[in-house]
Amino acid sequence: MPEHSSASRLRLSGLCFLFQILNILLFAAFVRYSPESSSSPCSPQLNCSRRNQDSGFQHPRFWDVHLQVLLGFGLLVAFLGRYGPGSVAISILIVSFAIQWAILIQGFLYFFLNGKIYVGARSMVSADFCTAAVLISTGAVLGRVNPVQMLLLALLEVTLCTLTEYILLSLMGVSDSGRSLTVHIFGAYFGLIVSRILHQPHVDKRKREDQQDMGHQANVFAVVGTIYLWIFWPSFSSATSVHDNAEPWAVLNTYFSLVASTIATFILAPVLYEESTPRMVQIQDATLAGAAVMGMAGEMLVTPFGALITGFLAGLICPLGFRFFTPVLQCRLKIQDTYGVHNVHGLPGILGALLGVLLTLLATADTYGDRLELVFPLVAQGSRTAADQAFWQLCALPLTLLLAALGGCLTGFVLKTKALRSPPDKGNLENTVLWEEQVDKEGCDPRTSGKEPGISTLV
Repeated sequence: MPEHSSASRLRLSGLCFLFQILNILLFAAFVRYSPESSSSPCSPQLNCSRRNQDSGFQHPRFWDVHLQVLLGFGLLVAFLGRYGPGSVAISILIVSFAIQWAILIQGFLYFFLNGKIYVGARSMVSADFCTAAVLISTGAVLGRVNPVQMLLLALLEVTLCTLTEYILLSLMGVSDSGRSLTVHIFGAYFGLIVSRILHQPHVDKRKREDQQDMGHQANVFAVVGTIYLWIFWPSFSSATSVHDNAEPWAVLNTYFSLVASTIATFILAPVLYEESTPRMVQIQDATLAGAAVMGMAGEMLVTPFGALITGFLAGLICPLGFRFFTPVLQCRLKIQDTYGVHNVHGLPGILGALLGVLLTLLATADTYGDRLELVFPLVAQGSRTAADQAFWQLCALPLTLLLAALGGCLTGFVLKTKALRSPPDKGNLENTVLWEEQVDKEGCDPRTSGKEPGISTLV
């Protein structure tokens, strides 16, 4: 075992070194400052009309999005009191690599001009969005993969997520400012399929109750992470809005959805779990679900009461999913969803996408005014009718699920190769995420598996 653990550590060190050298070389060859973020004279071949916008408008939003990804998402990993420190370390590793790789992959598709990738605040925000999808996916597999596999998962998912985003947003012209499709849905179901491929029914697994050690430290992390979500998620949802006057709808709708989903949890959790008040991790889940459901529809004409209704439904779906859907995933489909990303991101994301389709049918100049060109530029230009745009919005949902499933299968089979698997380091269990979950007959009983509140979520 010591020799094997030493080999595993060296494998991680070597892979990190290889990936970092590769990133440095690619950055040196292709990456340059964008004209929007540079003080140097602008080249005639480049569009510098948005230079002031990048420095005065995008940078504050970039900080909000980056803090959301690193602190809001990262702290939520630590709700597992016993394994929190190791989980946070792995999440920081993923963020560090995924941002660099996303800058390159997205740069070749979106910011490539004259043989160079021009980066600024907009490209950093896009990279953070892609990194968030990877963090969501790790929620379904964390505990059953080692750090080397995590790095490879980030490498493959960033590439596939970027291609999916390019197909949906650029080729199909889908409106998805808050990334219901490419972050929440893609990230959740990509991770779930990887988890299914990695399923090992005969592995000696630790008991779930011991793994889900809910101590004081875990509650503190959940409180801090939830507060960060409340502060920064409205900026996260509106980060891709192009103009200042397009922002307030996304911000307001997200806040309305957050408050309604939280109230829904206080209504339903005591009924399901026979406790007077929900645990902090359940409030954390409600916050995530309420924000995820506003991904696509946030900048559309939801109306304040519509945002309240949608958030309330998301807040109901989340605890019901943990109670009734999670046992089905575990026992029938053999999918180990460690942090409940299906209930927190997948289902609310689908609900938000369907809501976006309905709201697209209302996309007329009378209802949207000048905002129509910002939200649905093809409809404003006359290239599509509102019904046509709604059709493409609807087609984007099954296409996202299909691409996530195919990408998850490919990634799962790569991670399942014998050379990448390694057992946990028994001597350092407190600071590692290389543990296995238990799927036994008791865990497969739907009458008991849903009664433990707070068994949820990475992000």
